[in-house]
Amino acid sequence: MNKTELIEALAARFEGNRKAAAHALESVLDTITREVVKGEKVAITGFGSFEKRVRDARWVRNPRTGERIKAKKTAVPKFTAGADLKNIVSGAKKLPKLAAKKAAAPAKKAAVAAAPAKKAAAKKTATKAA
Repeated sequence: MNKTELIEALAARFEGNRKAAAHALESVLDTITREVVKGEKVAITGFGSFEKRVRDARWVRNPRTGERIKAKKTAVPKFTAGADLKNIVSGAKKLPKLAAKKAAAPAKKAAVAAAPAKKAAAKKTATKAA
């Protein structure tokens, strides 16, 4: 799943509002990124945590030439999965079902009920025109 597909999946939960889903995702990602850059740890209970890790300077070897090179000190992002996410992915725990929207169900039924009426009206119009 890429970012666009994730926005589409979120839009379904935002009653089809793709713009609100995109804004929500961008806001979450931006907030996490800014906090990790500052050196703060962002922990989302049950999902996981994001943090900044500093790698010390070290000697590394170029695999092509075998030459030893000094790698600089660098900071990298680190994600650690939470216990709930680990259990769901491993199959030890079942993923909870999505809560169905009660308002969406009657609207869907009304649209289905209106469809035959529209077809009947179209047939009558076509018959009168002929």
